[in-house]
Amino acid sequence: MRTQPTNDRCAVVTGLGTCLPDRIVTNDDLARHLDTSHAWIHERTGIARRRIAAPGTATSDLATAAARAALTSAERTACDLVVVATTTPDQACPATAPRVASALGLTGAAAFDLAAVCSGFVYALSVASSMISAGTCRSALVIGAELYSTIVDPGDRGTAIIFGDGAGAVHLEQGSRSDPGAVLDHDLGSDGNGRHLIAVPRGERYLRMRGREVYVQAVPAMTDSALRVAKSVGWQAGDIDAFVGHQANIRILRSVAKRLGLPEDRVVANIEDVGNTAAASIPLALAWAADQHRIKRGDRLVLTAFGGGLTWGSSALTWSGTRPVHGSLG
Repeated sequence: MRTQPTNDRCAVVTGLGTCLPDRIVTNDDLARHLDTSHAWIHERTGIARRRIAAPGTATSDLATAAARAALTSAERTACDLVVVATTTPDQACPATAPRVASALGLTGAAAFDLAAVCSGFVYALSVASSMISAGTCRSALVIGAELYSTIVDPGDRGTAIIFGDGAGAVHLEQGSRSDPGAVLDHDLGSDGNGRHLIAVPRGERYLRMRGREVYVQAVPAMTDSALRVAKSVGWQAGDIDAFVGHQANIRILRSVAKRLGLPEDRVVANIEDVGNTAAASIPLALAWAADQHRIKRGDRLVLTAFGGGLTWGSSALTWSGTRPVHGSLG
């Protein structure tokens, strides 16, 4: 499914914020109670460390801090819409987004959650961008926030080594397709036949994942989606200045980049330092790339994700040169 706007009006990225918990858990830390080692984890996933939130931390705490940082980055104090992409809401009902909006002083703004697991940020970006393009709202906060430490079995080597906690957010404003930072198009898809591959089984507490089968599904789905969205805006694969994929596994990122024909220096990868943060991974990767001067104003970016559902999606945008602001839980 493509969601390209039919007029010149579109959403433009004007702010970028993050929030990561202070506690760092290294592979060596995990090896003390799991049958694993730093070398084993790093070779297979590319992960060396991840952030884990302190007990009592809520997803809304991370989301609020990242969103406040995005507002600071944009030099704004308000917006019309708050969308929180998360797999780990504060509670089943009500949604987390209204609580975040209230904490930001945005009472009256539209606010809702979106659940598409690791594809959540791309889905939320598509929805918010489309609402801005349609004129439903003029500005929005799109937040990916996850507290996976609450749904990962600490004794399961298949998931405990992979996931971390964190949040990232972008601030969007109404602009035109020629503006730096313009969000140009999206490609979204799903296949519920694979819903069992990444899931918290009914009646259970912890996430279960079939890693090998996910890899087989993720690589072609992400590649095809990235190519579709690039084609829709008139780009060849070689026109992509930076490929910002969901930080699931370094092998997946490299395999997709190889299929796209992109050199390693165009692949944004911060998975070594934060692990897989699900819906938060793409905004966190964007912030890392901006900090490292891996992306600059006017660059052509493709964001691509794959997650439970199964879901996948891509967005094409130019970069605004926005500098990220890093929030904290303090």
